Amino acid sequence: MITVANRIFVAPEYAEAFEERFRNRAGQVDTMPGFIMNQVLRPVNPGDPYVVLTLWETRTHFEAWVGSDAFRQGHARSGTLPGEAFTGPNKLEVHEVIQDSSRPDLEPEPPGGPFKVH
Repeated sequence: MITVANRIFVAPEYAEAFEERFRNRAGQVDTMPGFIMNQVLRPVNPGDPYVVLTLWETRTHFEAWVGSDAFRQGHARSGTLPGEAFTGPNKLEVHEVIQDSSRPDLEPEPPGGPFKVH
């Protein structure tokens, strides 16, 4: 299993528009093989990023999503907010799950090396 966290720095005056984008998201990812869940986390401290968190059964499943037409369709609206809505570049982090207390029988994800975006 892997987690993918996209840390996105949003200007306070665009927070509601940013959140609305996710409330009305395309939902393409929800039907992808290996997809477990998606959470959008709102920061409580000023200047901290939003975190868009997804869980996947395997890295292979996530890579299939990133290479899919559904990914392109699902992200087609990602450029709808103006550049000034973001206070810095986003940061994509991929982590391999080696232990999960809710799934004691989980086999750790094998080390897969760095993930390169596009």
